Amino acid sequence: MIRVRGQNDTEDRAEATVPEAAPPDGPSRRAVMSGLAAAGLTAALPAAAVAQGGAAGVPFDPSALERQAQALAAQPFDGGFPPLPAPLARLDYDAYRDIRFRKERAFLGEAGGPFRLQLFHRGFLYERPVAVSLVRDGVSTPIAYDPALFDFGRTRIEGTLPSDLNFAGIRIHAPLNRPDRLDELIVFVGASYFRFLGQDQLYGLSARALAIGTDAEKEEFPFFRAFSIEVPPADAKTLTIHALLDSPSVAGAYRFIVEPGRNTTVQVSATLYPRQDLSSVGLAPLTSMYFIGETDRGHSDDYRPELHDSDGLQIATGSGEWLWRPLDNPQNRRISTFLDREPKGFGLMQRDRAFASYQDLEAGYERRPGYFVEPEGAWGEGSVVLMELPTDNETADNIVAFWRPRQPYRAGAPVRLAYRIRAHTGEDLHPNGKVVNTFIAEPAASGAARRAADATALRSRRFLIDFGGGTLKTLLDDPSPPEIVASASAGRIVATSIVANPHVGGFRAALDVRLDGPGATELRAYLRKGDQALTETWSFPWSAA
Repeated sequence: MIRVRGQNDTEDRAEATVPEAAPPDGPSRRAVMSGLAAAGLTAALPAAAVAQGGAAGVPFDPSALERQAQALAAQPFDGGFPPLPAPLARLDYDAYRDIRFRKERAFLGEAGGPFRLQLFHRGFLYERPVAVSLVRDGVSTPIAYDPALFDFGRTRIEGTLPSDLNFAGIRIHAPLNRPDRLDELIVFVGASYFRFLGQDQLYGLSARALAIGTDAEKEEFPFFRAFSIEVPPADAKTLTIHALLDSPSVAGAYRFIVEPGRNTTVQVSATLYPRQDLSSVGLAPLTSMYFIGETDRGHSDDYRPELHDSDGLQIATGSGEWLWRPLDNPQNRRISTFLDREPKGFGLMQRDRAFASYQDLEAGYERRPGYFVEPEGAWGEGSVVLMELPTDNETADNIVAFWRPRQPYRAGAPVRLAYRIRAHTGEDLHPNGKVVNTFIAEPAASGAARRAADATALRSRRFLIDFGGGTLKTLLDDPSPPEIVASASAGRIVATSIVANPHVGGFRAALDVRLDGPGATELRAYLRKGDQALTETWSFPWSAA
């Protein structure tokens, strides 16, 4: 289920901020390669869908899109579409990326509003046609394909392209960082993937509308067949985007309300119409990359100390507990399940914001956003699922997190859901102390001679967790330090210790853990003073041969 990006993040960074006076870039290689995973599921918009949602002068509202999705779900899934014209199918990455939307032809600006719509050309890996319409005063009008919308650069296309070619996806610009400059705000391209930015952020992880069978042998990739964008008034603070989703298992009507700002927010609401029982559905899925981090630097001899778009999974449980799980690049696929009821939130976060942790002048990993999902309404019982896959490079998205409802969604029964996603840059999500660092070492005194790394030695490890923030700084000089509350699902915690760590404004807790034989254990720890929890709960899986 790894998504290959196939580029360094220099191109991502160049795309993150687009001056009004500069020509817009084409999609980054990472965005291009995200479409590869869904290449076998490309499908044209069915004729019925075009007739219902795209004709000029057709009234439009969210309920109409829901009826369209319901009608689509009542039909057998149609994954076929005419092949791309040969000149577009033959494009390689560089030729495709040279096709750029002409910024002066951007849509949505006629009313003087702050948003601008650009379109992605089809070609290369983006084979599926996506219909795009504008909604003015409740009336939907399709945007017809016109080669004059694009600057083809050095790419030469022989012959005439069909007028019904449609597009590959959309992206929106707005004055995000400066009032006199249009920055890239959000992109929808490839299956149901989308990415968005807050102020002073660079692209990293991605969101998706829906995940199906992510932890199964064969994953299904729902995709957007069509977008309808409401033309905003001059004083608009938000932009509303409607989308029609389809896949072999489900059709759906989505609405995205995008509010740019320091922590850009995307309000998501959807109505799903399952064609069949959905037993392995993932809601609000997030996809990221974790290659090298502070707990394991043995994957590469790269000069950069850490390489990741996200470094932890943050969960706010329905009971009020805050949980932090550091991410890992495991040797084998690892799936972790966190049971919960009515979750308050979860997300893949980039907590480490120090340039010194990455030493990458181009990628800017310290500026990658974290996405935090906050459910709205009743989500019931289920679990946050975290999947970590092994990777030997930084070009693969090997981390996925999503919410899985306990009860399958039944065929023919509509499902309504709502949530919002915020793009964070290291802000505290809760008032308690948080995990700043996690280190793993041999359980021996500093400077002691190293033992031979036999099986017995490797079944004993020391875990050092730095907790900082909250009220911890006020306790640094307290003669009675906080108490470590720790547990292991298997094995034994043979020793614990705690020392003040003024460098993080808190404390360093150490756990010596021993497994009596090959196996795995789930470790948990937090700091407490009396009966009051001072920190979030650190959670970490550890296994030994």
